Amino acid sequence: MEAVNIAVIGGSGIYDQSFISATREVEVETAYGRVLMHSGEYRGRRVYFLARHGGKHSVPPHMVNYRANIAALKKMSVSAIISTAAVGTMRGDMPPDSRVIVDQFIDFTKSRPSTFYDGSEGTVVHADLSEPYCPSLRKAFLRAGVKVSQELIDGGCYVCTEGPRLETPAEIEMFRKWGGDLVGMTSVPEVVLAREAGICYATIALPTNYAAGISNIPITHEDVLKAVEKNKAELDRLIAACIEEIPLRRDCRCSDLERYWKD
Repeated sequence: MEAVNIAVIGGSGIYDQSFISATREVEVETAYGRVLMHSGEYRGRRVYFLARHGGKHSVPPHMVNYRANIAALKKMSVSAIISTAAVGTMRGDMPPDSRVIVDQFIDFTKSRPSTFYDGSEGTVVHADLSEPYCPSLRKAFLRAGVKVSQELIDGGCYVCTEGPRLETPAEIEMFRKWGGDLVGMTSVPEVVLAREAGICYATIALPTNYAAGISNIPITHEDVLKAVEKNKAELDRLIAACIEEIPLRRDCRCSDLERYWKD
C-alpha cells in the first residue's frame, strides 16, 4: 500500500506549515462531525494540515473532536499522520526546547470517546498497541533529524491527562514513578483512533517547561505558545524533511485493522 497522502496535525502554537504550497481550505463531513483542514502539496506529495485546537486555539484538549478529525483524514486517503504536541517534561535529560520522538503513552484521560468501535454496529475491535506510535514513521523522523542537523531524542513515554487544568505536583510525582517522561493533553485518543483507522501515526513532542513541582515557576498557556513559536521555523524544516523520508510503501503493521473500517 502506498503512503502518498500525508497529514500534519498541529498542536498548540502550530497553526500552519510554511513549506506546503498551493494550499486551499477543505471541508470534510464525517459521521462524527464536520472538519476544516487545508490541502496542499510538498515535493509532489499531497499534504493536509489540520489545526487540532482550531485556527485561533478555540478548542480545549478535552473538547477536541478526535474521532471526526481522524475520520476526515481517512476520508482524504491519508496513510501517514505527523502530529506535534507541546508538553511538560518530567525529565532532566528531556529539557525544555528539546524534541522527543515519542514511543509509548500512559492514558489518564477520563471522558473522551476513544474508539470508533463502541459495539453500536455489532463490531468490537481490540487494537494491539504494543507499538502505539508507528515505528516506520519514527525512523523517518530520526533520519530527518540527521538530514537537517537537529538533535532528536529517540523514545519517551507521554502521559496524557484530561485537562484543561494543569497537573498537580503530586500527580507529576506519581507519573514519574510510573515511568512517564512527558505530560500533555492530546495524544490520546488521537493515536489510538489512527491505529483503528489503519493510519500510520507519529508524534514529535516539544517540551516547553518543566512540569509542576519540578520547577517552582508557575506555568501559563501564553508561555507555552511563546516557547513553541520561538522554534517554529526549525520545526517546519524538520517536518518537511520527515515527509521526504516517509517511504512510499509501508513496512509496518499499522494498517492491520483497516479491514474493519467503514466510511
